[in-house]
Amino acid sequence: MSDHIVENDTVTAPDAVTAVVEERSDVERQRDEYLDALQRLQADFENYRKRVARSSVDAADRAAGEVVVKMLPVLDAFDLAAQHFLSAPSEEAEALDQARGLLLDALSKEGLERIDAVGVEFNPQVHDAVAHVEGEDGPVVDQVLRAGYRWKGSVLRPAMVKVRG
Repeated sequence: MSDHIVENDTVTAPDAVTAVVEERSDVERQRDEYLDALQRLQADFENYRKRVARSSVDAADRAAGEVVVKMLPVLDAFDLAAQHFLSAPSEEAEALDQARGLLLDALSKEGLERIDAVGVEFNPQVHDAVAHVEGEDGPVVDQVLRAGYRWKGSVLRPAMVKVRG
């Protein structure tokens, strides 16, 4: 009988080892699947976090741009007043020019760019041609009738210009 037990132990031992090895393989496979799923989930969350942060910045920029668009008539009024006072300099004109400069400087630091260069090549994306003057050279801005503005690279309002050429 003891021979039989040894035989059974000998016969069952490899089966038990095989079962343990298979169970270990299954556990390792499950571990690897969970690890892969966790890594994908972590990458998805990181992408989501970056997308939300980018979306938040874009929304803030759009909101600030909308406020700046509402301020463009104020900048236009400053420009008209400055033109009016060119012929008669006074302390009031100087104060008005300083206030205009402070407003433009503050907005420029936040991302506002003024489009008002004369003599540059006409670009329909940043210039709105409302008048034309004959000339020899290609289409260039001859006179800026109303300044245009960019907000962080995007055109808020094209410059109203007279084109030569």
